[in-house]
Amino acid sequence: MRRVRVIPVLLLLNNGLVKTKKFKKPVYIGDPINAVKIFNEKEVDEIVLLDISATKEKRNPDFTKIQEIGSEAFMPFSYGGGIKNLDEIKTILNAGAEKVILNTEAYNNPKLITEAANLYGNQSVVVSIDVRKSAFGKYNVFINSGKKKIKTKLIDYLKQMENAGAGEVFITNIGHEGTFAGYDLELIQLVSENLNIPVIANGGARNIDDFHKAISIGASAVAAGSRFVYSTNTNGILINYPDQIELIKNFYQKLD
Repeated sequence: MRRVRVIPVLLLLNNGLVKTKKFKKPVYIGDPINAVKIFNEKEVDEIVLLDISATKEKRNPDFTKIQEIGSEAFMPFSYGGGIKNLDEIKTILNAGAEKVILNTEAYNNPKLITEAANLYGNQSVVVSIDVRKSAFGKYNVFINSGKKKIKTKLIDYLKQMENAGAGEVFITNIGHEGTFAGYDLELIQLVSENLNIPVIANGGARNIDDFHKAISIGASAVAAGSRFVYSTNTNGILINYPDQIELIKNFYQKLD
């Protein structure tokens, strides 16, 4: 039976857990430590932690919070937000993170990807790529929390990140994020077909069927935010995760 990673994405803002929609209007969800403890009990595969204001505020990662989360998390976790140099990467990995996630700095300084991959292995370096689809059907890459469009074409940028040493790509269509509208399958297939490294699909998942669709067209893992912090029926706050029986019956077995 094939197993793939199903990854909750936790957004951090001012030490709180928030959720956005299309990268806008963050809504306070609660304490991230409490969420991590619940996900421990749910036996999740892995979690992603993204500080969504560190880069915008030009500040360092909150190493104290990362270490606090690292001491509580029983599962592997990745951290992104405000990372600018090797010393910060070392501190984050020593605090318990399995991987670091680079976005804006991956564009500004791709050499950092190479240096981190050479030092810690490319499996420890994830590049997050955020895109918007234009009215003409073209995918444009954005950095700085979706605020700044870069000139590099998506396919060229994917190749640059892979060649720099990225071990995985975490791909998000900004227009799908937080919407429950399903993944952008066209985007996921395009990215997967142009990379030789694993692709994590993110943005828009509503249910296990969405996970299956993403894996079926090339993603190696699936990630979601709203799906794991809201009740999809009421949009009430509810930290949740499918149990293993549900995943086996409705997801893993269907991949065989």
